[in-house]
Parts: sequence; C-alpha cells; structure tokens
Amino acid sequence: MPLPFFTADRAGSTLPVWPVLAADLERWLTGRTQVQARWVRAAGFTAQAGRVLAVPGEDGDCVGFLFGLGGGEDGFAYGALAEALPPGRYRFEGEIGATRAAFGFALGTYRFGRYRGDGRNDLPVLVLPETVDAAELERAVEAAFLVRDLVNTPANDLGPAELVEAGLDLARRHGATAEVTRGEALARAFPLIHAVGRGSERPPALLDIHWGDVKAPTLTLVGKGVCFDSGGLDIKPSSGMALMKKDMGGAAHVLALAHRIMGAGLNVRLRVLVPAVENSVSGAAFRPGDVLTSRKGVTVEIGNTDAEGRLILADALTLACEAKPDLLIDFATLTGAARVALGPDLPALFTDDDALAADLARRAAAEADPLWRLPLWAPYRQDIDSKVADLNNAGAGGFAGAITAALFLQRFVAEGTRWAHLDIYSWNAKARPGRPVGGEAQTIRAWFALLRDLYPA
Repeated sequence: MPLPFFTADRAGSTLPVWPVLAADLERWLTGRTQVQARWVRAAGFTAQAGRVLAVPGEDGDCVGFLFGLGGGEDGFAYGALAEALPPGRYRFEGEIGATRAAFGFALGTYRFGRYRGDGRNDLPVLVLPETVDAAELERAVEAAFLVRDLVNTPANDLGPAELVEAGLDLARRHGATAEVTRGEALARAFPLIHAVGRGSERPPALLDIHWGDVKAPTLTLVGKGVCFDSGGLDIKPSSGMALMKKDMGGAAHVLALAHRIMGAGLNVRLRVLVPAVENSVSGAAFRPGDVLTSRKGVTVEIGNTDAEGRLILADALTLACEAKPDLLIDFATLTGAARVALGPDLPALFTDDDALAADLARRAAAEADPLWRLPLWAPYRQDIDSKVADLNNAGAGGFAGAITAALFLQRFVAEGTRWAHLDIYSWNAKARPGRPVGGEAQTIRAWFALLRDLYPA
C-alpha cells in the first residue's frame, strides 16, 4: 500500500533539502549567495547531525532547507527531517545515499497512535529520486513499522491468538499457506511450547506458514512469541515485568522479514514458525524442578521458569530441522546477558558457520544495521547439564548467559544444519532521530540484503 510520505510524482513544485556533512559545510557555502552564507553562519549552523535550517532567498522567502549530517556516522539522522520540516513537497539535492536517506526520513514519521490521537496528519512528502526502488523501499519501511507496531502493542491487546492472527493476515496478503496447532494436538506434538503456555487463560499455539516454489532452496525463520512474560512461578519483580510486552519481538521480526522476502519474490521456499504463548502464573503453570520431554525426545529439567523462551524455541527448531532446511534462522528477545555484554543497540549473533557470519557482517555494515558475533563456546555446555535430565534450561553459575542459552538451542538443531541465532532487544529505551522510544526492528535490513543475494528473484 502506498505510504503517504513518499511520492514518485516529480511534477509540481518542490523545495530542496541539502544534506551536508560538517566537513563539507564551507564548500557548500561557497556556492551560495553572500546573504545565505551570512544567514547560515549567524544561525550557528555547523551541520550538526539532525539540525535543520531554513535557507532564505534574496527576497527573504524560504528556498530550501539545510540538513546537518555531522560526521555522517548515524544512518538514522534523516529521521529528524520528518519532524522538523513543515508540510510540503521536498526533494534531496547533493551527493547522498538516496535510499538510506529516504528510509531514515520514513522512520522519523512513525508514531504509535493506537491509543491516543497524537499522530501528524500533515506530514512532509518526499519526492523519491529516480535511483530509488520505490516498491522495495516501501516494503523495508512497512517491515520496520510492523515490528514497531507489534512490539508496542500491550499484552492485553496482543496475546497468543492476536499474534497468530497477525501472522495469518500476512500469509493471506502474500498468498501463503498457514496452519495453526492448538490444544491437545499442541500438547502431544510440541510439549515444551504447551508447558510454557498452559499457565495462561489464553492458550498457546504454533503458527506454521509456507510460501514459495517447493523446488526452491528452503529457508526457515523461527521467532520467539512470548506475548507477555511474568517469569512464571519464578516471577519477575515489577521492574523486570515492565517491558515484557516486547518478549514477542522475535516473532515480530520473522513476520517482518518474511514480508520483505515474499514481497520481493525471492527464489526461496520460505517457512515461518511462531510459537505463541503467555508465560503466566496459575495452578496449571509449569514449575521449577519439573522435567519435561521435548518434541526431540531430549529431557529438560526446569531450573528457572523465567528461561521459557528457549523452551518454546527448542520445539520449533526441532520441527524446522525435520524438514532439513538449507538455512535456519531464529530471532528471540532471549537474554539480559546479551544486553549486558553488548547493550540495547547491538544484537548478538550466534552461528558455527564462519562464512555465513562474515557475509552477514558485511551486509550489516553496508546497511548500517549492526550486530556482533558471540561464540558458541563448547566448554560452557557443562553449565546446562542436569543431574536428572539431559539438559537444564537455566545455566549454572550466572556467567555467559547469552552463550549458554544459545548452546541450549543448538542442542535442538540437527547436526549439519546451517543455522544462526539472533539474541535481540527490539526496543529503543531513549528517543533519537528516526528511533522513538518503543519497539524497534534490528538486523532485518542486514538479513534481507544477504538473502536477496543468496536467493535472487
């Protein structure tokens, strides 16, 4: 669907926006009139990142806007334009990365207005340069907004059923097939997913989407869909529960990435698996010390009911591997340990495929969509040993929590499978240009750039 802040119609009047690096400002000023140069200097404009300044003509009317890029490191800086520019039609002028600039501009238009009417109805409109693939850009923006909308929606309006319905809507939009497993069928086939979700009045489910040519290479995406995480009987403190509506961020990511893959028509047989649960407290909740038998037959001692995400992923990863995919990727808001190690903006990547990690890192740098590889350090496997079962879901000792969680997942990935695990935060804790406080998409642009090269349409 066309986005209201973009147009490809170049007819009609537009005002220029001149993006300028701090190092290039003086060179830009030498090409302007003396009045304009004096105006810019008098305004104290030094091309600070995100700063916008109206530029007057000889008659005093505005003839365009200067936009500061600072040192050029922040690809989201263009988001400041959408907030600062008055209503009207605009075009970029100068040497810029047009697609990234337009994407950043679009991110700055985002508002989560479901519960209050504070969104802008008079957004500036950007006339897209001819070099921009408008359809692909719009899918990139829609994917980012889909993650933000799903993650920002509170759990009272986004439980397992609603998350599954969001996936079904996406499947219908792209002509994909989908099935949902619930109830006794879920308990029999996916015992870990059922165990985590059975404590809630809102029953758990597994969404399974298929799309694409059955003869194409197979790609499976798995997303953690914990719609709210109380911690279960190992209940979180209130401060730890405050953001747990975002614990389905992994599911939001795989749906958004699937949207880009299907919309671009990549040559791939795509499968999307979303185990959707609420980890709640009731007489039916699973308990610390329980021993559960997974779909794979691996037994798991519950060391902590707040380590529930790896349990539901374990059954979904097992199902995924039964079909022997060429590439398997999972996304999950899995551990606080990853955030302690890398902070909120740098998702952790785990894979034992060096070539895949290197290829993804190059795309991440090119797309300004960062991530950082952490090791699947085999000696730490002993930290998830159990005296009564094959595994314990909570690592002993309190160290390397992101690594031991990834090692737990690896136990459910069939040997020889090309697999990557993303431990993401999916949230902006502070507002910056293009990144309001709230849900955030991470690594989707990097992954899509790689997948587009691996499976060209």
